[in-house]
Amino acid sequence: MAERVEQEEIFSQVLRAGRRTYFFDVRATKANDYYLTVTESKKFTHDDGTFHYQKHKIYLYKEDFTDFKEMLTKATDYILNEKGSEVISERHQKDFKKEEITTDEASSQNFTDVSFDDI
Repeated sequence: MAERVEQEEIFSQVLRAGRRTYFFDVRATKANDYYLTVTESKKFTHDDGTFHYQKHKIYLYKEDFTDFKEMLTKATDYILNEKGSEVISERHQKDFKKEEITTDEASSQNFTDVSFDDI
């Protein structure tokens, strides 16, 4: 089996966000065109004090930049417009109370069917 060799970064940025770190790395294809990798690295600590990192990576190619950027902007704008920029979570607020949804409420919520045929 051929071993995959990671390309050296041409341009790199790091965003540290608590236990998560995001890496934005520009790399080159074999044809010397550029693409972007976005890596999320999350630190997990074991009971004995040792730790490990779990990484998730996506690859973005130039032909997808415009649509990706547009959808990312729409999704982030939607979240900020609906919920504002304040973080609402158990982890960030000591007095956080989770809303309980009754069975009737859960069954009456609207869901949108999504087709993944275009992907």
